[in-house]
Amino acid sequence: MKTFYADEQKRHNPKGFLSSGAPQPNPEKPERVERLLAGARTAGCSIHRPKEYGPGPIAAVHTPEYLEFLQNIYRRWQLIPGASQEVVPNIHPISRTGSYPASAVGQAGYHMADTACPISAETWESACWSAWSAVEAAEAVMSGEPAAYALCRPPGHHAFADVAGGFCFINNSAVAAQRLRKNAARVAILDVDLHHGNGTQGIFYARPDVLTVSIHADPVRFYPFFWGYADERGEGAGLGYNYNLPLERKSGDPAFLEALEAACKRIEAFAPEALVVALGLDAFEGDPFGGLSVSTPGFARIAEAIAKLGLPTVIVQEGGYLCDELGDNLTSFLTGWGSAI
Repeated sequence: MKTFYADEQKRHNPKGFLSSGAPQPNPEKPERVERLLAGARTAGCSIHRPKEYGPGPIAAVHTPEYLEFLQNIYRRWQLIPGASQEVVPNIHPISRTGSYPASAVGQAGYHMADTACPISAETWESACWSAWSAVEAAEAVMSGEPAAYALCRPPGHHAFADVAGGFCFINNSAVAAQRLRKNAARVAILDVDLHHGNGTQGIFYARPDVLTVSIHADPVRFYPFFWGYADERGEGAGLGYNYNLPLERKSGDPAFLEALEAACKRIEAFAPEALVVALGLDAFEGDPFGGLSVSTPGFARIAEAIAKLGLPTVIVQEGGYLCDELGDNLTSFLTGWGSAI
């Protein structure tokens, strides 16, 4: 399988974030790339550099106001006397229907959902190359590849059309799905990350042409807390085109595969012409976030079940954090995919 990745994606190197109110080192580190590249190579993948696609594919799913913010906020932030090394919001609106602030501090609160997405001088460049990796994978699939893997880092599925969050800035899975819409009347996104893909859901929530399905740890006591519940079905023209399958904490392979069977049935009912898999390896039993308990062999079984849908597929990397088995888990998924087709 072809893998798409650019070295510029490693330049974003966030220093910290808040977890349960406590400062912690940020786990979305560049070292993730090395582990994932090793896992892809072990699975027999060939590594390819994406082309630079410019702002068009990103602007297809994100607002111009937000993209202007991402491009310029670090420079503006550094003009503030005593500013922090990275852009981290300290105030958020209780409603986003009011006026749009002119200040860098106010706009950071408006466009950043939490403290887990600090912005540095390198963030915009890395996020763009991450998105272009997803675009290149989509182009490969549209050109006849049965599947392609986009090693996207930073990840994307918590980014809404105009909000960053949860280590995510540009929604790579949404960018890939929108790109696939050039040739496909209907595209499904299946998110198997530990955390609910709230940004992806938000981007397509009122659209009937993209089905969004997410299997994740129950958000009642887990990030992202406010999204990911089973009764979220879409709205307007998109009502019935969103399907959430929250799992109890520490659920292992049997529960995940049971939810996956239901997810695949819903995807088949939608009859898409292409599929995006938002691949989170943080559902692993040894991942630092510890929310679910999928085993390393379990990722192969997950991949086999999805591959049997027989759809042209873009696999977009989402979560999966530093642990000894991170590369092995990717190898398991990609080899499982290959054995099913």
